[in-house]
Amino acid sequence: MKRPLQVTLLVLSGLGLLHASLFTDLSLRFVKEGMRPMLVASGVLLLVLGVAEAWSSQKPVSGDAADSHSHDHGQDDGHGHDHSTVPRIAWLLFLPALSLLFYAPPALGAYTAAREAPKAVAEQRYFDPLPATSPIPLTLTQFTSRVQQDHKRDIGGRSVRMTGFVTPDKGADGWYLTRIIFTCCAADAQSVKVRIHGAAALPANTWVTVTGTWHPGGTLGTSSAPAALDARTVKKVAKPVNAYTDALPLF
Repeated sequence: MKRPLQVTLLVLSGLGLLHASLFTDLSLRFVKEGMRPMLVASGVLLLVLGVAEAWSSQKPVSGDAADSHSHDHGQDDGHGHDHSTVPRIAWLLFLPALSLLFYAPPALGAYTAAREAPKAVAEQRYFDPLPATSPIPLTLTQFTSRVQQDHKRDIGGRSVRMTGFVTPDKGADGWYLTRIIFTCCAADAQSVKVRIHGAAALPANTWVTVTGTWHPGGTLGTSSAPAALDARTVKKVAKPVNAYTDALPLF
């Protein structure tokens, strides 16, 4: 690839990374919050390399060196390959750089969650007593663990509050309150879902806070108990900045 194009690609890539990780929150659609500093550092490095490459291309070249460079690279190398033109495939390298600046892929949401099984919650043997407050703020993972693993069954009859986005379930009773969780990045994303009964579903991907009580089924405190809620209230809320964690309710 010719040097001006190399410089342009380095600069565009650096600007794209900085746009996504430093000046906006777009990077959170692709990677965990903890990886943001590394993206910023990578963007700065690419910009520095681009500037260094541009500066070095402006350095004067001696007559002998220029003649030698022209003889070596300005003509066919003797093997039938002309290196004076840019391979067409190289232009594809500009697409990811431009996409970071001008077109960000949509965030993962209900479409992804509806097509995969809920994330299995980690096994937990001991649970702290639930607070006396009502409703109890819980994450979807905490609620699922309490329902399916707490042999004391403290969650039964208690009013809880959880936040997530709406994932419709056509042809079935209820809909899902959902969170998508990144372990590292979007490639390993998994969803945790709680079925909501007794309330009409809002449009897909609408962020809501739901208050209600466990929907009976199976044996509470065992894997036969469904992660489900009888909703008392459903309130629309703003989408959190970092949407790919299973966080406590927004209010």
